[in-house]
Amino acid sequence: MTTPELLSPAGNLTKLKIAIEYGADAVYASVASFSLRTRSAREFSLETFKEGIDYAHSKGKKFYVTINAFPFNGQIEPLKRHLQTISQMKPDAFLISTPGVMSLAKQIAPEIDVHLSTQANVMNYLDAKIYHDMGASRIVVAREMNLKDVIKIKELIPTLEIEIFVHGSMCFAYSGRCLVSAVQSGRMSNRGSCANDCRFKYELYAKNPESGTLFRLEEDPEGGTHVMNAKDLSLISHINDIVKSGVIDSYKIEGRTKSEYYVACATRAYRMAIDDAMTGKFQQEKYEYEIATLKSRGYTDGYLVSRPFERIDTQNHTSSLEEGTHQVHAISEDGEYIKCKYKITPNQAYEIVAPLDKSIKTCDNEIGKIYNENGKFWLEFKQLVSKKGKVFDEIHSGNENEIKLPINLPKFSFLRKENL
Repeated sequence: MTTPELLSPAGNLTKLKIAIEYGADAVYASVASFSLRTRSAREFSLETFKEGIDYAHSKGKKFYVTINAFPFNGQIEPLKRHLQTISQMKPDAFLISTPGVMSLAKQIAPEIDVHLSTQANVMNYLDAKIYHDMGASRIVVAREMNLKDVIKIKELIPTLEIEIFVHGSMCFAYSGRCLVSAVQSGRMSNRGSCANDCRFKYELYAKNPESGTLFRLEEDPEGGTHVMNAKDLSLISHINDIVKSGVIDSYKIEGRTKSEYYVACATRAYRMAIDDAMTGKFQQEKYEYEIATLKSRGYTDGYLVSRPFERIDTQNHTSSLEEGTHQVHAISEDGEYIKCKYKITPNQAYEIVAPLDKSIKTCDNEIGKIYNENGKFWLEFKQLVSKKGKVFDEIHSGNENEIKLPINLPKFSFLRKENL
């Protein structure tokens, strides 16, 4: 059985490199205004986008371009120009939501594969076959599908690649088909500018029309009333069973607008889970521990393994964001210096998180020490010395000074501490 692809988000060029360093087989990203994540699309210029595609290919990885917004008539001509420009950069596939844009892409760049976005809401083999016949080499099935139906599609259309979301934000609506944001703020969800209104706190009232009495309904006087706040998807516990099904070609992590640590940790955890499942060494608790370090809205395993009406735990009624078990304190992009993300002080032990295929050396010198304890590597600074030689008692996020490491670490290593 072939090892399935791990597909990670690339919200900018740095996150793209992090995803690849931490084990992604492919990344997906966008530029300009034809994606469902216009905020991350603005993180790229055409020059850095081309650089990202070339970087992925230099590492033997694939790069998929998201062009999955729902265009209006006035956008068709600019969309044609966009497809022509991006096709010259030679990405591996376009991720598209609509038949019309699929047809346009095939006319302009027939040599580039088309992947059908989850926004197309494919739930059955009839729809899957039509899109496959139209030229889609891969379909990202709707998040609302269950594994049995995915297996059925693969059985009936074996030449069709199937991609599923395994981790990240869930939409309260039907795979993004939502107008709440447009109604409340004029921001169109399916044109890339969703305001996440489902995460807001709402005040609900009950009124007696006869007496005019008005009652305020609330779940939490401090936290507010969250009536549409879906928990985040996490299928990390089920990767072994999904791999054994043999029908999923690509495992996709959501999160182009999320942090560098999110990209690193989620990619690393799913890389371990997939590889261990392939070799019969699956250790569920290990991956769950890593995923729990991330900030989230709480986790649910969604609908792939359970039907919607069987679930009562898919929403977070308390908060739109929960702290993870760990706080990220720093990142080292070059392996020689760190940039502070929270707080760094001397004589504190910080756990080192690095790409799986990289080694960490121990040391003890005037800058600090790195040691191995209980299978993890830790770093303690003795002094905080900047690139310019300035010494700090402590350093906080917002301070742009890069701090010297006692010895070089793998590029894109993180320092973290458990929240007590």
